[in-house]
Amino acid sequence: MSESSLNNGRRKFRFDEMATMVNDRVDDPSKANVNYYVGLEHLDSDSLSIRRWGSPRDVEATKLRFRVGDIIFGRRRVYQRKLGVAHFNGICSAHAMVIRAKPEVALPEFLPFFMQSDLFMERAKEISVGSLSPTINWKSLALEEFVLPPLNEQRRLAKLLSASEWVAETMRRLLTRHKLLRRAAIDALTDNEAWPKVSIGDVCNMQNGKAFPGTSYDKNGIRLMRPGNLSESGYLTWEPSKTVCLSPEWEHQASEFVVTPGDVVMNLTAQSLEDGFMGRVCLAREGDRSLLNQRIGRFCAWRAEALPEFIFRVFQSSRFQAYAIEMCEGSKVKHIFWPYISRYTFRLAPVCEQHALVNGLGEIDKLVQRLIERAQMHRRIHLRLLAAIAGRRDTSNPAPPL
Repeated sequence: MSESSLNNGRRKFRFDEMATMVNDRVDDPSKANVNYYVGLEHLDSDSLSIRRWGSPRDVEATKLRFRVGDIIFGRRRVYQRKLGVAHFNGICSAHAMVIRAKPEVALPEFLPFFMQSDLFMERAKEISVGSLSPTINWKSLALEEFVLPPLNEQRRLAKLLSASEWVAETMRRLLTRHKLLRRAAIDALTDNEAWPKVSIGDVCNMQNGKAFPGTSYDKNGIRLMRPGNLSESGYLTWEPSKTVCLSPEWEHQASEFVVTPGDVVMNLTAQSLEDGFMGRVCLAREGDRSLLNQRIGRFCAWRAEALPEFIFRVFQSSRFQAYAIEMCEGSKVKHIFWPYISRYTFRLAPVCEQHALVNGLGEIDKLVQRLIERAQMHRRIHLRLLAAIAGRRDTSNPAPPL
């Protein structure tokens, strides 16, 4: 075993000294004699929990067998940070590795957290090969060297991180339930049979966005609203990775496409019908000034009896989301068009009731947002604990004492 002594009892090991790759191949999944199949699509980024799975009867081609406690590591597109710890026996995609800890070097309860760390993930990305779908292979990973704490320290860190993971999972479930409650409240409060039935085209019109030239993208200027800026929350997000700007002169040249607070916008195209992306609607708020890009529609020419914020909630309802999926067109890329949207019928509340409903649903949004912020805060703490695994210290945001 090649190892070298380091400070604080930490030692350096090759990855194949820390773990082994289980290469138990199953050529006929239907005869694997297990009940669970885990594909990469069933693994959530940055989570060790496996919450979804399929059936071996529904898949073909060679798969890999795993057992309780094994780590299923998505070796394809490592940047997606997908790995999970199995709590049942089953088979998984061959685009994953089945990793099993060697307890004399890396405790089984510690290794998954180590593999979640930025240190491991960054190294895995560096040695991945391929451009369109970068993939890591075992021979390369096996030779990589990592510094590990002694076993007693691994055990202590694993307990801390397991508790942190439990908190994260509890917060995730709480947030999921609140989102479901919000959707149920929207469904109930926007569909009262006592109100008159109207169509979207009766209360507003829609403006399609403009195709702005990519050559005008700039680091500064006015932001360009693209489909990726429409968040599931119903509000716009301007994360750096999803945001581009246009040269300042475009704000004047295309002033009729400037989005301002109070505007209701909708995504009109999607490559997938998952996650409610088709027909996703957002309400622009203060700080969301931007230019309306193609493939996004803005509702306009509102009639006095319809509050934009109320119609925004109508678009968030389960019934409209199902309608948007049903009405979209296209094979690979799906689209929905104004003629279909305009024909959608709903119950229009009196204006005074619209105000009350809008305010009540806004309070629910604030509650959901507070939960999201708490989850993000906990995520930062969890990342600092993971950094401690690798012996790193974030000096700008120091980790709490361990």
